[in-house]
Amino acid sequence: MIQLPAADIRRAVRAGLEEDLGEGDLTTTALFSKSVPAQASIIAQQPMVVAGLAAAVQTFLMVDPSLRLTTHTHDGDRIPTGAALLDIEGDGRSILQAERVALNFLQHLSGIATLTDKFCQAVRHTPARILDTRKTLPGWRSLQKWAVALGGGTNHRFSLGDGLLIKDNHLALLQKGKQSVRTACRLAHQDTSRAVPLIVEVESLAEVRQALAGKADIILLDNMTPAMVKQAVVLIRRRAIVEVSGGITLKNVRAMARAGADRISIGALTHSAPTANMSLELTPVRRPRRPRT
Repeated sequence: MIQLPAADIRRAVRAGLEEDLGEGDLTTTALFSKSVPAQASIIAQQPMVVAGLAAAVQTFLMVDPSLRLTTHTHDGDRIPTGAALLDIEGDGRSILQAERVALNFLQHLSGIATLTDKFCQAVRHTPARILDTRKTLPGWRSLQKWAVALGGGTNHRFSLGDGLLIKDNHLALLQKGKQSVRTACRLAHQDTSRAVPLIVEVESLAEVRQALAGKADIILLDNMTPAMVKQAVVLIRRRAIVEVSGGITLKNVRAMARAGADRISIGALTHSAPTANMSLELTPVRRPRRPRT
């Protein structure tokens, strides 16, 4: 199982609870003045790849360490509709207070993992790998990229300090016109402070030639059709890794893979994944009646 550092989970859970419960729970406090024994189950309402279960567990325990939790699956597992992810027993007030934050983690992250799995399945039996991007929610990057990995994807850069990636706006600032790509590569190679691959985003075959001349390690073909990708692959001839990005969907991703892409980076994995459908079903636990004496 791919694990996210526990500190990252605790940090995210604390922030989520402070946001949702920082001013208290007016409704639950108004309705229940004392503990109400209850049990609850989180149930999948669709097939999915589970992600965020560790965060959900931490959420319930941070609200009330006395809650008793039973997990029925693990992060990274594929489960069918109707499967139980987690059972919770204890004070119903605590379950209500943790419910929304726990489900937010599970639904959003499982949605990312499930969508990533669909893209990975679409390129099966090809050499292409599915990658994410930095198009993540502020404060959630480590969790979202964790979900991508659980779905079978590969993480791209975690931050701007993780690699050299020359993009169109870098080239625009250079103001070197038709030679911007080659100039940018030369400048990047002069910075030898970190041994990281040089990735160059290109939009035409002419820029592919410049990237090759500039000894780019990875050439990122942006917003190209599968036919254009094939031409670029022939031109590159394994002298650099071929990455494609821009406008990638479940309908065209296999065509991109078959055109010769080594890597396919998809921002939609994290910024547009539908939330996974699941529900928390709660019932009170009746106290046994005392026998009459």
